[in-house]
Amino acid sequence: MGKYADLYRQSIESPDQYWAAAAEDVQWVKKWDKVLDDSRAPNFYSWFTGGELNTCYNAIDYHVENGRADQVAIIYDSPQTNTVKKITYSELLDQVSRFAGVLTAQGLGKGDTAIIYMPMIPETAIAMLACARIGAVHSVVFGGFAPNELAIRINDAKPKLMISASCGLEGATKVLPYKPLLDKAIELAEVKPEKCIIYQRPQVQSELIAGRDFDWMELYAAAEPVGCTTVAATDPLYILYTSGTTGIPKGVVRDNGGHVVALKLSMRQVYGVEPGDVYWAASDVGWVVGHSYIVYAPLFLGCTTILYEGKPIGTPDAGAFWRVISEHQVKVLFTAPTAFRAIKKEDPNGEFLKKYDISCFKYLFLAGERLDPDTYHWATDLLGIPVIDHWWQTETGWPITANCLGLEFFPIKPGSPTKAVPGFNVKILDNDGKELGPNQEGIVTLKLPLPPGCLPTLWEQDQRYVESYVSVYPGYYFTGDGGYIDDEGYVYIMGRVDDVINVAGHRLSTGGMEEIVATHPDVAECAVLGVEDNLKGQVPLGFFVLKAGVTKSSEEIAKECVQMVRDQIGPVACFRLAAEVPRLPKTRSGKILRGTMRKIADNEEYRMPSTIDDPTVLGEIEEVVVKIGYGKARK
Repeated sequence: MGKYADLYRQSIESPDQYWAAAAEDVQWVKKWDKVLDDSRAPNFYSWFTGGELNTCYNAIDYHVENGRADQVAIIYDSPQTNTVKKITYSELLDQVSRFAGVLTAQGLGKGDTAIIYMPMIPETAIAMLACARIGAVHSVVFGGFAPNELAIRINDAKPKLMISASCGLEGATKVLPYKPLLDKAIELAEVKPEKCIIYQRPQVQSELIAGRDFDWMELYAAAEPVGCTTVAATDPLYILYTSGTTGIPKGVVRDNGGHVVALKLSMRQVYGVEPGDVYWAASDVGWVVGHSYIVYAPLFLGCTTILYEGKPIGTPDAGAFWRVISEHQVKVLFTAPTAFRAIKKEDPNGEFLKKYDISCFKYLFLAGERLDPDTYHWATDLLGIPVIDHWWQTETGWPITANCLGLEFFPIKPGSPTKAVPGFNVKILDNDGKELGPNQEGIVTLKLPLPPGCLPTLWEQDQRYVESYVSVYPGYYFTGDGGYIDDEGYVYIMGRVDDVINVAGHRLSTGGMEEIVATHPDVAECAVLGVEDNLKGQVPLGFFVLKAGVTKSSEEIAKECVQMVRDQIGPVACFRLAAEVPRLPKTRSGKILRGTMRKIADNEEYRMPSTIDDPTVLGEIEEVVVKIGYGKARK
């Protein structure tokens, strides 16, 4: 048996032993009384109860005290402002402990909540770490989120304090002032935060409201640094809101102890990095990837992390990622497939790559949505390094399935995020909750207890946690995804359970159809969704975006896509209609908003998704949908 199989078996059969060993790599003020506390089973479990520690100490102070004071902790690279700034661990300690002093002076303390509404700048990470330092609970909300959505989160988290900046930057040139959005959100919210701290960026100077708003730099200049507040392993570190099916977001809670243990372990085990390596998660701090793999995990291990304020294309071109990798000697990059599809669309032959030496680059990790085989092959052929698909969720906080490079490298099977990560007991169930065998498609679940680092519950909504996740199939966590495990233990995620459509009694995966359309040589990216049909119940409808420089007509390409699906799935798919769109609507983390597109096609009322990157795309979709006889043309 290999190293992976041994450790995986131990993690499932003897979780206490497995996780106690992992926890030895973390700095504790007081060791735990119990590794796994199941006194509130079957729905609730806690890790390292009785243990005490501080997250910020593990991320910064420990490294300063143990030889990494002068190593770079954070590289801020912003093509949007033409800035590269490096912050060492000792500089980071100074800035975080002083900003923690600012927060303390403003009355924020252990157990209080603060909402951080900021762009991709180092101060955002500093604010998060400063909250962790004093035992306050942070909730980061994407900078530029709509006021109504921010207000909903203010009402739920009840922050004592708001931490924000004067503006964010969108694309290469657009400046988005945050203060009007923040003021409107506070006006709409029923719960009123006492104070706001505003970081003034040079692009925009916000007007401050006397008595409520304070200038970050003015407070910082007068602040005294403060030390770390000891918290319980089971105390909350942060709340991160994820979209709920009802449209009311769910506040995913992360605790302190299990979070440090799991994330520090994952850096070596999953990503194959060591202390001192340069690690880059090209994401946003407002998303779970930003929390886990821009801010916390790389610092827990003593790596150098990159905070990138830019896009994969347009800042200034499709060579942006290669420049960052080459300039900062990045060993591992983690981003969403959509970023690589954007690069592939702009620069299909990888001309920009030829300008840079990226021999330092060892592994590319992709997650956040399905990695279509076409993008996988394109990236693999272009880069000549392992391209690793892995799968996880906001709720879990770290990878559920991956090719664990620090343990054992398995042959890659395109379309599979490889095997379950040690700690995650992945099971496929049928609709009645019975476990299925190899190659049988069903509902992907995780047998309880979830490992450390996953959500213990939802913020002040225990009942909703039970209803959403653990009562659907008692004894299992419901992921909401469909899929199967093959006879070699490789997991395949076929998409959200609600992406399965019922065509005349046949259950078909729109994900499978998407994978076929994505292989068309002229298609950059695509979405297939189920729309209502009087005769068949539902039929699939395809939308595709063309690569740059395609000369063939979109009608001809649509016909070819229809034929490809017919050839590979059969006439039963009823895939008869595909249309070109200029772009697809996406969340800011790169997920395609298929649910919203489906509502537009079915002419149903829809709420503008709070996480949408560019709302104007929906108008473009509406126009195309009407032309092909759907949407407003239907009723």
